[in-house]
Amino acid sequence: MFRRRKELHPIERLREWFWPRSGWRRAFQYGWRRVWRLSGSPHAIAVGVAAGAFASFTPFVGFHFMLGFLVAWIFRGNLIASAFGTFVGNPITFPFIWIGTYDLGRWLLSYDEPANMHPSALSSDLFFNQALDKVLPIIGPMSLGSVLLGVPAAVTVYLLSKPAVEAYQKKRRETLAQRARKRNAAAPAQTEPQGQALTE
Repeated sequence: MFRRRKELHPIERLREWFWPRSGWRRAFQYGWRRVWRLSGSPHAIAVGVAAGAFASFTPFVGFHFMLGFLVAWIFRGNLIASAFGTFVGNPITFPFIWIGTYDLGRWLLSYDEPANMHPSALSSDLFFNQALDKVLPIIGPMSLGSVLLGVPAAVTVYLLSKPAVEAYQKKRRETLAQRARKRNAAAPAQTEPQGQALTE
């Protein structure tokens, strides 16, 4: 379902991750359309999307899909929808999520800021400057902050997703019913000449 017909070169894959070829706006629109078309109740789909959104707030980058699946499974949400929900975390939102979760968690735990560590430089320090030494002092605050910020974000995503899925499914049912009525209305007209031929 998620595989491309033609595999991208690793450099192209990296570029697509930071900036999709169609742009982030089109990518989000495509993702939402795929969510609306999923089979399942609006509640289950919305729970799945919310689970993925919550997972994207955690500092465990690379495990968001699995965390989203786990949370969706616990709350009986749609597992595929949880994968789309993780799109809440992306290169545009990650800096704000990381800084927000770290600052909130550090404030609640009354942690002193590590030496040579500033939230604005968090992402670069994590990946380039002695990552292990940087991660250990901040993983606790970020984990706590991710829960406190992730839960409201998940609730918001749920409240937005459920009515959208309900509206789409209602419109889809009405469209299918209208097509069925047109087919039923056209069926006698198509069979009448054959019936007349038999009587003749």
